[in-house]
Amino acid sequence: MKMDKVPSRDKIKIGSSVWITLKQDQGTGKLTEGTVKRILTSSSFHPHGIKVELHDGKIGRVQKVSDILP
Repeated sequence: MKMDKVPSRDKIKIGSSVWITLKQDQGTGKLTEGTVKRILTSSSFHPHGIKVELHDGKIGRVQKVSDILP
């Protein structure tokens, strides 16, 4: 899955359902789905994605915010 544009920080909220790339999956294109517990990147944008912690403890960079609303 090719990502031309990652979401900016203002598109990501605590509780959002997102798809992230874990550190060990960088370069593979593998994404992990989860719910945002904490937003770790303080800047409004990062070229590789805003870093977040999911409720299950996984940490990665957001590639996509799910279209499905809770």
